[in-house]
Amino acid sequence: MLQTPYYLIDKTKLLRNMEKIAYVREKSGAKALLALKCFATWSVFDFMSQYMDGTTSSSLYEVRLGREKFGGETHAYSVAYADYEIDEVISNADKIIFNSIGQLERFADKASGITRGLRLNPQVSSSTFDIADPARPFSRLGEWDVAKVEKVMDRISGFMIHNNCENGDFDLFDSMLSQIENKFGTLLARVDWVSLGGGIHFTGENYPLDQFCDRLKEFSEKYGVQVYLEPGEASITKSTTLETTVLDTLFNGKNLAIVDSSIEAHLLDLLIYRETAKVSPNEGDHSYMVCGKSCLAGDVFGEFRFENELKVGDRVSFQDTAGYTMVKKNWFNGVKMPTIAIRELDGSIRAVREFGFADFEQSLS
Repeated sequence: MLQTPYYLIDKTKLLRNMEKIAYVREKSGAKALLALKCFATWSVFDFMSQYMDGTTSSSLYEVRLGREKFGGETHAYSVAYADYEIDEVISNADKIIFNSIGQLERFADKASGITRGLRLNPQVSSSTFDIADPARPFSRLGEWDVAKVEKVMDRISGFMIHNNCENGDFDLFDSMLSQIENKFGTLLARVDWVSLGGGIHFTGENYPLDQFCDRLKEFSEKYGVQVYLEPGEASITKSTTLETTVLDTLFNGKNLAIVDSSIEAHLLDLLIYRETAKVSPNEGDHSYMVCGKSCLAGDVFGEFRFENELKVGDRVSFQDTAGYTMVKKNWFNGVKMPTIAIRELDGSIRAVREFGFADFEQSLS
């Protein structure tokens, strides 16, 4: 038994997502790139790379990680590149996608040896969170003015359009893609490739994969483009748990259980979006507010039901903890950072990375 806390990546569960991605690639002709901003645990890249075409990034370090650890196609994107990093980005990428015309004009000549693209903002999205909405008012994410884009078409060969966010509704995806076509159709017909970004939850249960594939193929053939998808959460959904142990219980109007982990340090995305962690099964006669061990008053995973009373030493397993977790973990309060472990297809479990005081010390100065 590994010492908790640890993230446990289950390859059998990961495989289900990979097989759906492979199906979409084969049936639609689209290529799939892992979005490293969501998941960058490279110990399973050799496994995932058998089912995907490469990676897409949001920074220099992600570009390098994709090139060195995943292979395949390496797409570079950033909201803004700095002068001191652009050469290294270009040297590690097959494609570079600029967020703005200003960045394109500034660095296009430097990037003349690789494929160049531009991000478009269709000004419509599926996001229900303002903080994550790429089409929010005054958004800095991509160009929207067709007339301005027209003037730089000779410097690019493709577009990236990312306006989905945890969108499991095919009809909504279809509708927004039609809006993209109406707005940018004259531009789409003049390029070689189009990335539709991530946030499309096509590996979720009961998602109409065949309709999705047909729509992608139709779009590809209509404009004569290679379609790319950038699944992040869709690649790793429901593949990973955060394993914790109860350290203490108390009563303060509600039954409380404190575990050896922290939502701020280990599941930060849930705190940012004010969402509750997942425990399964969440049923039984005993209700507990499960809390983290940091000093943050709001370090609370959520309220859950259990079959038995929780005792010191009991295990609490938080579900679906791969996306935007390991890439955001931090050393708040110096709380022990979870080990990263993998359950192999044969059921064996191995720790692939453990963190200690030296890692905490070296993260500061």
